[in-house]
Amino acid sequence: MAIKHIVMWTLAGDDDAAKDEAAAEITARLEALVGRIPGIQSLTVQRNAAFADVNYDLALISVHDDVAALKAYQVHPEHAEIAGYIRSVVAQRASIDLEA
Repeated sequence: MAIKHIVMWTLAGDDDAAKDEAAAEITARLEALVGRIPGIQSLTVQRNAAFADVNYDLALISVHDDVAALKAYQVHPEHAEIAGYIRSVVAQRASIDLEA
């Protein structure tokens, strides 16, 4: 059974230009993992489109072959490196994993 992995982040700081730069970097790094880590069926990262005062800034939606593929993605060295960068530029994170 495929698993949909959804992560949302609030970017740190008040500087809109810095937030834009961080969002672009997160997007580019994560989307580059498609085809490089087995078990990823799809992966997109998008900026919030409305209600910026109450919503998260950025969301990842990825679909993985199964829970084992999601676990492998989470511990893969390339993902771990990106996750370190993400932790350095975000203030808040939420996630959920759903049957797809």
